[in-house]
Formats: sequence, structure tokens, C-alpha cells
Amino acid sequence: MTVKTHILGDMIFRYIIDENGVTGLEALPASKPATITKDYRPLSLVQIKILGEESYRGLFPRGMTTTNSLSSLSFTFADQQVINKDNSQTIITSLKNKNNCRIQHHLTWQKGSHAVTTQSIFINESSETVTLELLSSFSIGGLTPYSEDDAPETMVLHRLQTRWSDEGRLISIPIEDLGLEPSPTRVAANPVRFGQIGTMPVRDFFPFIAVEDINNGVTWGAQVAWPGSWQIEAYRLDNALHISGGLADRNHGHWMKNIAPGQSFESPLAILSVGECSIDDLCQRLTSYQYRAWEAQNIPSELDAPPLFNEWCMTWGHVNAKTVSAAANRLHNTGMKYLVMDAGWYDAAGDYNVNPERFPDGMDKTVEYVKSKGLAPGLWFEYEVCRSKAENFRQVPDMLTLDGYTITESDRHYWDMRKPHVHEMLAKRVIGLLKQFKFQYIKIDYNGNIGLGADGAESPGEGLRQHVEGVIKFVKRIREELPEIVIENCSSGGHRLEPCMMGLTTMASFSDAHETINIPIIAANLHRAIHPVQAQIWAVPRPEDTPKRLYYTMAAGLLGRLCLSGDIDKLTVQQWEIVNDGIKFYKTIAHIIKNGHTYWYGPKVKSYRHPKGWQGILRIGNSEALAVVHTFGGECEEIRMDLPKNYNFTLDECYAKDPNTISLEENRLTIKPAEDFQGIAVRLKAKKFPSPS
Repeated sequence: MTVKTHILGDMIFRYIIDENGVTGLEALPASKPATITKDYRPLSLVQIKILGEESYRGLFPRGMTTTNSLSSLSFTFADQQVINKDNSQTIITSLKNKNNCRIQHHLTWQKGSHAVTTQSIFINESSETVTLELLSSFSIGGLTPYSEDDAPETMVLHRLQTRWSDEGRLISIPIEDLGLEPSPTRVAANPVRFGQIGTMPVRDFFPFIAVEDINNGVTWGAQVAWPGSWQIEAYRLDNALHISGGLADRNHGHWMKNIAPGQSFESPLAILSVGECSIDDLCQRLTSYQYRAWEAQNIPSELDAPPLFNEWCMTWGHVNAKTVSAAANRLHNTGMKYLVMDAGWYDAAGDYNVNPERFPDGMDKTVEYVKSKGLAPGLWFEYEVCRSKAENFRQVPDMLTLDGYTITESDRHYWDMRKPHVHEMLAKRVIGLLKQFKFQYIKIDYNGNIGLGADGAESPGEGLRQHVEGVIKFVKRIREELPEIVIENCSSGGHRLEPCMMGLTTMASFSDAHETINIPIIAANLHRAIHPVQAQIWAVPRPEDTPKRLYYTMAAGLLGRLCLSGDIDKLTVQQWEIVNDGIKFYKTIAHIIKNGHTYWYGPKVKSYRHPKGWQGILRIGNSEALAVVHTFGGECEEIRMDLPKNYNFTLDECYAKDPNTISLEENRLTIKPAEDFQGIAVRLKAKKFPSPS
């Protein structure tokens, strides 16, 4: 075998080329390079399936997987080049087959980053049209390289499972429990595939996978950056585990794509990382790449990660000039930055004309009043769909269809975002309105799913993919025409929390969990999936809330971007003081949310409806740290959090109903006694000890 090795930051990427030219990719932490050559055959660093090439390596794969197909095996190493540009390095590996088709595999690293991106580009240089059934975005193998055999009882596979208003539950399963051991004679293919079909990419699982070697303390992970149908697969044929992912293939996502002679096709990006670290640290290596995309947007109003108010839980769709004015009056001089008007400001969803009954003096007067109170006005849209009360609902030729029938969910039709005149219509109604009234913030919501695909292409899955490309194009157009506008990514809360949409937008609604007791659990979960500076956490105070409940609510909002809502104009002086103190406290720790590293404490919470035990989140910045603690049901007399030993921590400020219950001695944070459903936040000074020489 031939090995080509590249060191990128604290990661090593090895290209393994076997005697037939099949080229695989391994990833290793630079701190722990493997010294053992594992007994396995590399799988191609690009998994591809071409229509008509039906053979596979391994027994019984048909219908279960398209990994390790004859198509993948037929593409062999041609050349490799390294391109250095500005602060990035790209390794381009070219593969060719006998039919004059070529694949370029791009692996790109940004200087200082703890992750890389990969992408596959298929180029048809033959004289005939080629139909793809699979083209992966990432494909890495050789797991785990620290054992000569199949590493029994060593590997754990991690996924982030999600349900509506229960996002991001970490599911960790030994690979043996998933049936991912090799077969007795190493000849049967054993795959585990998961993914999502449609236009809500985070509705079952996040497009994420990680594999942890618990004996050697090394973890590998990947995310697929795509807001449409996707798949990820763990695959075992011999001693090494292999993981890959990208667009959902023909088996899973009804996808086929015709590539004419001279044409090419690019897969979505994937983000990869490996480290001598835990699963929690690996996740933050991946989300650090998303932070770079957020930072590159360079939105002036976002420099200090300000909090916001969204009036949804104040009016539940009945927003009007009076309710907006009441909110603006209460928020004046509090440090709140944005005031977002949610659903209900229009005559009909799909036409988006300002409702004159709700804004009798015009939207411009309301916007001016919001600005006079020192707030940046924002507006909600769900522009990718059209609802039945709108005049536009009758524009059926411009709506997506499947099998000739208009795709409908509830009373929603879906605009065909492949059509240029649809873009122009939406630009007039959405971007034009934002410009007209000088809004500084747009909330893009999306509360449906088109399902397996759409008509108008060579396969339903390709119709869906083209539509999603149109969705992405329109978000980019908003940014191009309004470069300083803040864009919120929302899809029934958290159904679009994947790297592509997160890279295009400024923030995201973390969930549709508005007032539930599981909010701090979900907020902590999402530190593994998206960067917390982009995660809006609902904090909804009510007049009937006790002080203990208000602290619980506001402390949860400190686990990401504080998003206040609710009856703020109806709170008593004492209640508002607690809420306002929470806003002030957020302002003192926002830089830690923005630039910090997260640690999890507490027993695993099993039920999100009826949580028991407690949860502690510690986020450490450069010289400060934030600890947020929530207790749940059951007995919990005392909480102890042993803080990292390489820091010297001291108490600085507390946000709590009774600060006297909080103490810090010898780097142990203690809360005693601990009540049920209690929320506490503590700002700490954090002096790091110098590394030993």
C-alpha cells in the first residue's frame, strides 16, 4: 500500500492507496498517531454508485446499502495536489475510472481550525450520459487504528436524536449493540444507515455522527451541511469501521441525477474532525467551524452577541401596534437589542400585506416607535409556503407537485424555488417590504416538509435537491441586498439546525419549547450541535410565576442567546426586577457564550417530560467562566461540581433566588440545599495554570 500523509493543525489525514488504486482516507489526532497497520481493505474516500453498475464488495448488501459498490471500486488514484491560498490549504485528490469519468475529492483546512471540510465533485468526461445514484460528501475509514483486530468492546457510536421540542438528545450505543461487528469470515456487509427525508433536515436525527474509541480516548466526528434529504452510514466488512454520508441516495432518498458529457456535479460540504478527546469536546471542534461562518458575516449589531425580545409568546399570533408599543416601552433602556414581530402582522400568509386593522397608522409608525426606544425592529416570514387564505394560493403552476398533485401539508402549498419568477415575486414581497420599512432583522420560519421529493427532474429526490438549492439561493439574496440585516433560522423551532443554514444565517430558534421545564436540557444539548452564540433560548415570564420559577426561566436563557418573550408588560415591579437582573447578567456573560468551551455535569436525564436530578453547564472563556445549574424533580439535597483542575476559580457574581446557598472551595462549586426546579447562574474568575514545561 502507498500512504500519503498530511498534517493539518492538530490533525493527521492519511490517504491509503491499495494495490488496485482504491484510495481510502484515515483521520488521526496529531497527538496520537497510530503505529499499528490494521488488517483491512480501504474503502474509497468517495462513495459513488452509477446506474447499471450493480456489483458490490461483500455479501447481501442490495437494498441495505450502496456503500462499497463496483462504482466506488472502479475509481482509482490518478493524482493529488495541494493548494495553499491565504490562510487555507486544500488537498485535491483525483480518481478516474476506465470510462473517462473523474472524481475530485476536496479536503480543505482553515489555518487555526480544529475541523476540515470535504466535498466530492463528479466530472463526466465520457461520451455518454451517466446517472448517479449516490455521491458521498465524506468517507473515512480505518476505525479504530489502535488495535490490530476488530477492537471488541472499544467503539461507541454517537448520534444526536431529535423530536419536536425535544431536540438534541445524545444517543450513545456500543457498535456491538448496533450489529456492527464484522461477520465471522469478514465477507458480509454490515451497515447501519440513518438520515432524514424532505426539507426539515433535523426532524429525527441531526446530520451528525461520531465514533469514540473509549480505550484510547480518541473520537472521530462528521456533520453534513445540507438542509434537504441526507444520509449517514456506519459500515463494517472487516476489522475496520467506516463512516460516510451526504445526500440521501436512491435507496434512501429516491435520488438519481443525470450527468451529461462535459458536465459535473458537486456534493454538499461535510465537516470532519478528530481529536484525542471526549465526545463533548469533539462536538465543539465541529461547531467551531460554524462559529467561523457566523463571524465571517460581520454584522455590526452582533459584535457583543446582544439579547432579543420576540413577542410570539406575548400575543400568540395576534401582534398589533399596541402590543408592540407596550413591549418597546418595557424594554427601553434594558440593554435588549432586537424586538421581533412574529406571525400575524399580515393579512394572509403568502400575500404578506400589512394588516391595516392591526396597524391602523401603518407599519412605518410602529417601526419608528420601536427605534425611538433604542431597539432594532424585526419581522417574521414563512415565505417558502403559501397558505389557503392568500390570493397567491391559487397560483398552482408555481407550486411544487409530486406525481402531478400539488404538495400540501395542512393548508400549506410550497413555492417552487427553482423558478426565477418565484424568486422575483418573493423578492418584491419579502425583501422589498424589509427595505420599505427599514427592518433590521428577519425571522425565516418554515413549518412544513415536502417529503420525499418533487416533480420536474429525473427523480423526485433530484427535484427536492434543486428546490433546496433555490431556498439557499434566496437566503443568500437577502444577505446580498441587505448586508447588515440579522437573519434568524427557524423551522418549527429547531428543524433546520444544520451547518449549511446556520452558516447562512445569524441565529436560530433553538426549539419550539417556549415555557416547558425541559428548556435547560435542550439548550445544553444543543451546545453539541450548533454554536451557542447562534442558539436563541426562549425565556417566557408570566404574571403567575413565583420568584423561583422566574430564576429557573431566566437562567435557562443564559445557556445561549437570551430570547425574552411573554407577558413582560404585565409583570409586577418585583417580578420585572428579577427578569431585568437576568438581562443585565446576560450582558456580563455574553462574551463567554460567544468565546468559550462547554463542560457538562450531572446525572443523565431520562425523561424530558418529567425530568429528575440536576444539570450543570460550565462554559469557560479566557479569564472568566459561567456556571448554569438547574435542578429538576426528585431528591437533590446538595449539588457538587468539581471544576477543571488546570484552572483556579473564584466566585465573582451570582444570579439566584438565594445566593447564600452557593459556595466555592478548592475548585468545587457547591449548592446547598438544592430545591427542586431551581435555576442558578454564577460568573467565575478563571485563571489558567501554565502548562508544565
